Amino acid sequence: MEHFDFIAPAELYVAVGRGLRPRGVTYKRFATGAEAIRYAIETIGSDKLGATVVEAGDARWTADEIRQLYLHADYPLPRAVAPE
Repeated sequence: MEHFDFIAPAELYVAVGRGLRPRGVTYKRFATGAEAIRYAIETIGSDKLGATVVEAGDARWTADEIRQLYLHADYPLPRAVAPE
């Protein structure tokens, strides 16, 4: 996995809709990557995480990578979701 800068700005995209053809994409911009990761895990939740991508610079992180970043020792914010 590519290095993730938790303090750099990041963007989050979530596919909206069900099935093979999503109806659109929800977009949010965050001041830090850590905030984007927290939003993905704590607000979007596991049911929609598979349709979620976090972008920072030219790099992208998908569901499994987002979970790993949230649980990473360097993650700088308090976690509301207990590590499994």
